[in-house]
Amino acid sequence: MDRRSFLKTSALGGSAAAASTLAAPAYAQGRRTLTMVTTWGRGLAGVFDAAQRAADTITTMSDGSLTVEVKAAGELVGAFEVFDAVTSGQADMYHGADYYFVGQHPGYAFFTAVPFGMTAQELANWYYHGGGAGYHDQLGEIFGLKSFLAGNTGAQAGGWFRNEINGPEDFQGLKFRMPGLGGEALGRMGASVQNLPGSEVYQALASGAIDGTEWIGPWADEKAGFQEITQYYYTAGFHEPGAGLSLATNRDVFEELSPAHQKIIETAAAECHQWNLAQFLNNNGAALQRLQAGGVQVLEFPDSVWDAMGAAASETLNQYRSDDLYAEIHDSMKASMQASSGWLTRSEGQYRQQRDRVLG
Repeated sequence: MDRRSFLKTSALGGSAAAASTLAAPAYAQGRRTLTMVTTWGRGLAGVFDAAQRAADTITTMSDGSLTVEVKAAGELVGAFEVFDAVTSGQADMYHGADYYFVGQHPGYAFFTAVPFGMTAQELANWYYHGGGAGYHDQLGEIFGLKSFLAGNTGAQAGGWFRNEINGPEDFQGLKFRMPGLGGEALGRMGASVQNLPGSEVYQALASGAIDGTEWIGPWADEKAGFQEITQYYYTAGFHEPGAGLSLATNRDVFEELSPAHQKIIETAAAECHQWNLAQFLNNNGAALQRLQAGGVQVLEFPDSVWDAMGAAASETLNQYRSDDLYAEIHDSMKASMQASSGWLTRSEGQYRQQRDRVLG
């Protein structure tokens, strides 16, 4: 599929032409300004920080010759409209979670997270050394994007619930916010799954429009204020064991840039990926302690729920295998995950067990 040619002749391509004044690059004495749209509300802890970090790093590394102007969700386009805004040329780049765009291609889920998928370290191993980046680029070629990982939340929490979850049957009819293929899996368990931008989740939970939500983890969740609404918090989730964030530039725009500017974008994204992961992991422990001190009940799903989640995840992941590129990405990810897990479990995993046993 030649997405770039399609866009030029489609209705979307027509709207892009109408918005050409937004897309026109700004030049001044050899300088250029790129517009970054995001899937994040301004100030959302960690995720908007990652977008701003990448933008600022690009500007600094280029000594201002390449300036990135960040637009939060809703300031230029809506949170879930950033993909089309960049492919059409209405904006130059986006920062977001690529699993929001499984409607464009289900393979995009692997560059954020899939249920029972990779941890943050396993994702990095696959992406940088196991062929993952190449698959990200193959998807980008279809849709006119040049994409890089640019952030990671680490393992995400199972979420906030109004009532305890005692078995798989408790998901029947539950109105729950969860994006991506994890949300599809939860739907197979009987939940009524909602896909809401992060900036809309608090109000939906407070109003009763949803019964529960996952967001990220203790620090970002505390900042979002979910503990003001419900007190049942499940800290381990099946859906996003190491969620990557992405920076994607319109491919035509990227190819117009000098090799030095292209490398600056790539390097800034990689630096942001590591910086953002450390940001989340550094803040989560203290935030969890504060939540518990405030009365939040920290719980774990029973094994029966994990088993049901596993069955639903397998069905969800296998349903797209008729798409050759999806199947290839899935198999590559799984092989890399199994190879990484074997060593990590026997080295770091065993060390952590012994450290906790010895030091208490």
